[in-house]
Amino acid sequence: MVVAGIDVGSKMAKVVIMDGDRNILSYVMARTGTDHGKTSEEVLNEALEKAGLKREDLEKIVATGFGKISVPFADDEVTQVIAAGKGAYFVRPSARTVIEVGAEESRAISLDENGNVKDFALADKCAAGAGSFVDAMIRYLEVTPEEFGQLALKATRAIPMNAQCVVFAESEVVSLLHSNVPKAEISRAIHDAIADRVIAIARRLDIRDDVLLIGGLANDIGFIESMKRELGKDVYVPEDYPPELVPAIGAALSAVQGVR
Repeated sequence: MVVAGIDVGSKMAKVVIMDGDRNILSYVMARTGTDHGKTSEEVLNEALEKAGLKREDLEKIVATGFGKISVPFADDEVTQVIAAGKGAYFVRPSARTVIEVGAEESRAISLDENGNVKDFALADKCAAGAGSFVDAMIRYLEVTPEEFGQLALKATRAIPMNAQCVVFAESEVVSLLHSNVPKAEISRAIHDAIADRVIAIARRLDIRDDVLLIGGLANDIGFIESMKRELGKDVYVPEDYPPELVPAIGAALSAVQGVR
């Protein structure tokens, strides 16, 4: 048996090809673009090619994510919460709290000892779009994503960042730059502000170890460190797969379960 899980986000589309023994045969990630249906078709075909398979080899395709309704060839859908929970338990069975921070959505999920979702909390207005917020700040500071995260580690002091949206944050960053505040300290302030808002979501739940961070911002070392400081405990990221791939893994796991 071979199945596929596809997660169509607002920024990235991800596909996982999995066999009946829950082995990941291949995966592909690509920019979503404006045509979600076309992109999902392209990433699925690329993932099949990497696995040496054809479309007719697939027994089931399950979609999740922001654009799951734009995947016409999917046999079924699963919510992002369920997909993220299943994927998180797969990549780290000791995870009990999952925090996902994507381009447009943030959420926290509580898992039981068997990886089932016990409870979850979604972003309020101020914590939504954290990934897009970071993208805007990276462009404004004229650094690469890697430099942005590393800069935060070089800060020698913490300064407050009070803005609640991109427009006001840009004004605040301009003010800080004109005041000759180093970019490293501005970067840390941005990371700390996002971490504070994201953790406010997680604190609606019972935050239990292990805490697993997934989504695009889990690639940002500055954000990881801010999360650790704000939570006062270790925060883990997937070791074997990109952190933004986790919901697609969960969708594939749902497909395996659906066939059996």
